Amino acid sequence: AAIQELHGEALGLLHYAETRTIASLEDMKSATNDLTIIGRAKKSIEDKRKEYTGPINEHLKAINDTFKWLSEPILQAEKITKDKMLAFDAEQRRIRQEQEEINRKRLEAAQAEMRLKSELTESVNLVEVIPEPPKRIYTEMGTVGQLTVRKYRVINFAELPDQYKIENSALLNKVVKAGIPSIPGVEIYTEQTLRVTPSSY
Repeated sequence: AAIQELHGEALGLLHYAETRTIASLEDMKSATNDLTIIGRAKKSIEDKRKEYTGPINEHLKAINDTFKWLSEPILQAEKITKDKMLAFDAEQRRIRQEQEEINRKRLEAAQAEMRLKSELTESVNLVEVIPEPPKRIYTEMGTVGQLTVRKYRVINFAELPDQYKIENSALLNKVVKAGIPSIPGVEIYTEQTLRVTPSSY
């Protein structure tokens, strides 16, 4: 009922605003009174909205905080385990590359000796190369596979193409209202508006 009453008042104010004519100082005074009424109506509607949404938002925040608290150890466990698996895989690949490099150099030395002496004075002892780490690990419970994900970090914002630079409207609005005289690439201008201050009575 309270909401229906507010809506009815809002429709009435809208109709009066659409049909009114301001052609004299008296009309301006009448419009000032109406703007005060409109301001109060806006506040009433906002207060009513908060009356309904406040408890819901508080409850939602409490639920989100609780589940974040519940999930945090699991997310940490997942990250630690994945990091350790990736570290092991990277170490295996490093060892394999070093082993392959040792064998490449030994074979090059042997080939150079063959070119020089037409014979080998000793056999080429190649090191055993460990198998390449599997791309997927299968178990009865699941499968883990590596995935290459493309990511980015900006290293020089000035060189970033314009289409990737996003306007920070909140910051621009704040500094312009604070009186900053100019910003490169930004036009600062003034626009007339009305501020309604209700009388205290």
